[in-house]
Order: sequence, then C-alpha cells, then structure tokens
Amino acid sequence: MTTTVLGPHQVEREWHVIDAADRPLGRVATQVATLLRGKHKPVFHPSQDVGDYVVVVNAGKVAVTGKKLEQKIYYRHSGYLGGLKETSLKEMLAKRPERVIEHAVRGMLPKNSLGRTQYRHLRVYAGADHPHAGQVAEQGAE
Repeated sequence: MTTTVLGPHQVEREWHVIDAADRPLGRVATQVATLLRGKHKPVFHPSQDVGDYVVVVNAGKVAVTGKKLEQKIYYRHSGYLGGLKETSLKEMLAKRPERVIEHAVRGMLPKNSLGRTQYRHLRVYAGADHPHAGQVAEQGAE
C-alpha cells in the first residue's frame, strides 16, 4: 500500500461560502477550520496544505450562548509596560465582527508555517455581500 503525496500544483482547491447568521461561533469555526485544513478530502495529510478557500458571510450575526457576550475577553499587548488591552466579545462584535471568527478559526489551525498559509485562504465579511462571487460561481459551474 502506497501513500499518495500531492505537490502544490496538483491540489484542486474549491471555494466554499458559509453563512454564519444565527449559528454558534464554535460550530462555524470548526467547520471553517476543517475546510481550510482539507480534512474533508481523501488526500488529506497533516503536513500538506490541501485545503480549500473559505468565505464567511454575516459574521456580525453569529450566535453565542450563555453569558459569553459579557464574560469572554480578548487580550492584546502593545509590547510596552502596562500595555495590556482587553476587549469583551460584545465590543468586538460591535466594532469588528470579522475578527471574532478569524480569532476562533486561527486558534483551531496548526501553530506553524502551514497553519499561517492555511489561514490566508480565509475571507470573513460582516455582511452578506462579498467580492468573491466569480470564484464561487466558477467552482459551481464545473
């Protein structure tokens, strides 16, 4: 039995559009991470980038359960003393809803150069409109 290893030019990538409206954040992020990694394909290998492109729309309407809107905190640091900033999920959804999904998906990808490459195949939009209709339509026409 032999293992099939595809080169970068042999990988067939598709475009997927996922509507996040009224769906739990974790469920959406898990589905997106699976598509980005290529785990849904029979040629999946953990050390190769065989994943697809993913467009997430309606990121501003993603659902969260429990008290996460007030209790979930995102941290960032400027690098200077006393430079720790925190933002609640409620504030983040109001200001930059795309970052909520991007942050959740990034945490589910490998923490190496492969994960960074896969993360670049993700596009997240707060509303229902996205500029990738041409790629998605071409993929559906085949």
